[in-house]
Amino acid sequence: MTIKHLKPLLLAASVAFALAACGKQEQAQAPAPAPASTAPAAASTTASAAKPASVFDASELDTAINACQDFNGFVNAKWIAANPIPQDRTRWGAFDALAEKSLNTQHDIVDAAAKNAAQANPGSIEQKIGYLYQAGMDQDTVNKLGYDPLKPQLAQIDALKKPSDVAKYITDRFAQGDQQVFAFGSGADFKDAKIQIGYANQDGLGLPTRDYYTDKKYADIRDAYKGYIAKSLELTGVSEADAKKQADDVLAFETKLAQASLSPTEMRDLDNQYHFVSVAEADKVTPHFNWGDFFKAQGVTIDKGFSLSQPKFFAEFDKLLATAPISQWQAYLRFHAISEASPYLSTAFQDNRFDFYGKTLSGQPEQKPLWKRVLGAVNASMGQALGQLYVSKEFTPEAKQRAEELVTNVRDALKDRIQHVDWMSDATKQKALEKWGKFLPKIGYPDHWRSWDGLDIKQGDYYGDVMAAAKFNYQWDIGHIGKPTDRTEWGMTPQTVNAYYDPSTNTINFPAAILQPPFFYPNGDDAINYGGIGAVIGHESSHGFDDQGRQFDGDGNKADWWTAQDKAQFKARTGKLVDQFNAYAPLKDKPDLHVNGQLTLGENIADLGGLNVAYDALQDALKKNPAEAQEKIDGYTQDQRFFLSWARVWRNNTREKQAELYLNIDPHAPASLRAIGAPSNMPAFAQAFQCKPGDAMVRDGDKQVKIW
Repeated sequence: MTIKHLKPLLLAASVAFALAACGKQEQAQAPAPAPASTAPAAASTTASAAKPASVFDASELDTAINACQDFNGFVNAKWIAANPIPQDRTRWGAFDALAEKSLNTQHDIVDAAAKNAAQANPGSIEQKIGYLYQAGMDQDTVNKLGYDPLKPQLAQIDALKKPSDVAKYITDRFAQGDQQVFAFGSGADFKDAKIQIGYANQDGLGLPTRDYYTDKKYADIRDAYKGYIAKSLELTGVSEADAKKQADDVLAFETKLAQASLSPTEMRDLDNQYHFVSVAEADKVTPHFNWGDFFKAQGVTIDKGFSLSQPKFFAEFDKLLATAPISQWQAYLRFHAISEASPYLSTAFQDNRFDFYGKTLSGQPEQKPLWKRVLGAVNASMGQALGQLYVSKEFTPEAKQRAEELVTNVRDALKDRIQHVDWMSDATKQKALEKWGKFLPKIGYPDHWRSWDGLDIKQGDYYGDVMAAAKFNYQWDIGHIGKPTDRTEWGMTPQTVNAYYDPSTNTINFPAAILQPPFFYPNGDDAINYGGIGAVIGHESSHGFDDQGRQFDGDGNKADWWTAQDKAQFKARTGKLVDQFNAYAPLKDKPDLHVNGQLTLGENIADLGGLNVAYDALQDALKKNPAEAQEKIDGYTQDQRFFLSWARVWRNNTREKQAELYLNIDPHAPASLRAIGAPSNMPAFAQAFQCKPGDAMVRDGDKQVKIW
């Protein structure tokens, strides 16, 4: 799949689909003009006179647990005990429950589209979605075809004779939207964010990170991976003995790629995400892979150059082109062709892939039902189109207006924080305020929808339809190269339960699906809304000033706008946050496994900054409504309800294998720690719950982290 050079900074790990189930996916961005003036200037309270009696079930609180010792347990322990993880999931929590609600709504939409596809307007998104979903749900036809749809590609691999054949195969597959070994796509130029350039990035591994290929503790997973490779090959008629040999070759090949790959923590270093070169300079890094030929085949014109983002990886790729036996290349390409196609082939292929990526790697007991898997393919292929149908059913103008008010209020609180922070110089503050002034909030859904003209979806051709969408989306994405950056494009579908900040466009983005309970109540009290969606808004806004976001200016350019003294102050303060999260060991049965405080730093900064500014915004709203400020609901003050709401959105239970995997790859800390990490640094929390120095939820003195 194509990945952006700089991944949007998400609120939470993706809840939609399992790791490594990518294959062919819709590209990240979609046009969505939404002018900055959409957020109203008036900073009004969000409380409604017609609010319900309660939007927080206080009976869920475990009053036997001291809130000052274990706030997550106090808020969430009873709910977690009463809500076990479904068998077809690796985790279950507030995000997941809301995502399930979104999936059920989407299910109704695609099911209706499939039933009415023949009568729909020819070429409409309803017809295309209907035919795609219809084809995926026709498991009998998919099973009858077996792996027939893949045979032409396997024959191409069998015909490879020399390194130049391999290079041409890779180039040709890219042109079909089928990316091999590395990833390529468009993105804003780090040095001139107004223009889109090409980005080539490391990729090509079947295991999550470099460590899975080299660390002794993952030997069992490597053995299971070899078994998966061999079984994948056997399903296409390769003999058992030959399949085992090829599996050894694939693992050895990928190990060399892995050793030249950067870790997730290293990839957070912006210097490892951008390496601008001319085509001639790139050819010197990969003398056996001609980039001019590659770009010509993609139909892309490269002017001054592109980002060969991780040169060490591409040098190893070229070395393997020159030195690896053709048979080893064939084994590697053959396996990945099968593995990536497996979700769209017969049941045997689907089950084989799930057995490794679902059961072995993530600990998921049961595969998702067919409708969810096919819906996943629809989202990956035509997610923005499905979003167009989703918002017409689910998101009201009133909800959007109320959310816009919250965005305005929280952003104003962030501005005030920047103006009054005591460790930053006036010169840097001025630059920070300039960046704040250029934030572009985007709420709910695009104002203008992407066109799907030219995408041909046929009846009864599931694999062919998915591949057609992959090519269509890839060509749409790389068609941005050389063109002006459109800040109004969305990098997330409206039906996604998440939110993100994009530093290259300086936009904060809140899809419709997250603007629902328990995050957002259009008629809810201020405390619940500011502790929920208000903190989400603050989180995404704070990303503009986290360890990565602070390196971009208001126009999206990577620029050094900090004084040396301010940078030193920032790093000293964020270093304390690294230490705080490094100390957490969230898995009871594996006390030696700790959170990676450096990998999760950006998200932890955003949580701390976001919760602080949301709290400030709540206080501003309550000043305008003194009666509400003094009101207790279900026995809890407004300040208490604010923190209760924050912790509630992080209620979560995760299977141990998935939790360990997240510790290795996810830039977000475990949800249970996000519930307590930021509040423990806030005197307002200690005051709200009358906590004392020495309580677990009170970090004071040198241990207390203060950034924004």
